Amino acid sequence: MKVRRSSLIFIVALIGGLVVAASGQTPTPFPETPNQDSPQVPSFRTGVDVVSLNVTVTDGMASFVTDLAQKELQIYEDGVLQEITYFSRRQLPIALALLIDSSASMDERMATAQEAAIGFSRRLRPEDLAEIIDFDSRVNILQTFTNNVDELEGAIRQTSAGGSTSIYNALYISLKELKKAPLRVEDVRREAIIVLSDGADTSSLVTFEEILDLAKRSETAIYSIGLKTDDDNSQFREADFVLRQLAQETGGQAFFPNNANDLAAIYDQISNELSSQYSVGYVSANPLRNGQWRRIVARVTREQIVARTKQGYFGPTSH
Repeated sequence: MKVRRSSLIFIVALIGGLVVAASGQTPTPFPETPNQDSPQVPSFRTGVDVVSLNVTVTDGMASFVTDLAQKELQIYEDGVLQEITYFSRRQLPIALALLIDSSASMDERMATAQEAAIGFSRRLRPEDLAEIIDFDSRVNILQTFTNNVDELEGAIRQTSAGGSTSIYNALYISLKELKKAPLRVEDVRREAIIVLSDGADTSSLVTFEEILDLAKRSETAIYSIGLKTDDDNSQFREADFVLRQLAQETGGQAFFPNNANDLAAIYDQISNELSSQYSVGYVSANPLRNGQWRRIVARVTREQIVARTKQGYFGPTSH
């Protein structure tokens, strides 16, 4: 179903009829914890032209590099080297949405997928928040944002297979829900979506193009896991493209395991990446306020070391 971007407000109402929210649940706020020996984190959200990035740095063995100096990192915007005004290795609080495909094709692998997701939730720190969403033909918010591991585990165990796949609806809802997550006093955090699916979208009301645009306008990194089926076909190849594109544009990563038993290791890798990223900020040298897309490239001067971040952002507008 092709839906024009101008009709997104109408779509929100339609999707609302397909969303089952957890009843009687109140998002759990971040606990107040002291900021020991760490510089005050700037509130990127209040800077009109400040661009904030989460940068992942790896070596030739795909191991995370956590001892990078600011002078070793270069940020280019549309080919122009930018002056980095903020650089930190400090682990920021994370707000993330964990999306689990519960369509009928996941039936035999649902138990394994549940255990892998539960293992991931147990690695969250006290200052992190997570939300659990499953999707088939409907989008179900099984648990609103919390740092209570027991509540997260209970929500994950509620997932059961059946129905078709509405991954775009689920991504739309999760991107909107992340804006509702409680904030710490610092007003700065990392946002991420981890989405597990084993096939292409078959029943969403929004299109891939609309979801990609929404994701690129957010501060959210998308980590996608495409669980391959025994009979790979054109439908999965479409899902492969979608999951890769969403991850690449937002600075996340895409994974395509052949076996559900590989999921635990993938969730561990994502957890390690989120805890190894650098927080970087700069004021764009581009004075134009035309709202145009600006391409970002991160480079490291140290040999055999590579950096990854979101591929760009939409510049500011005059009103």
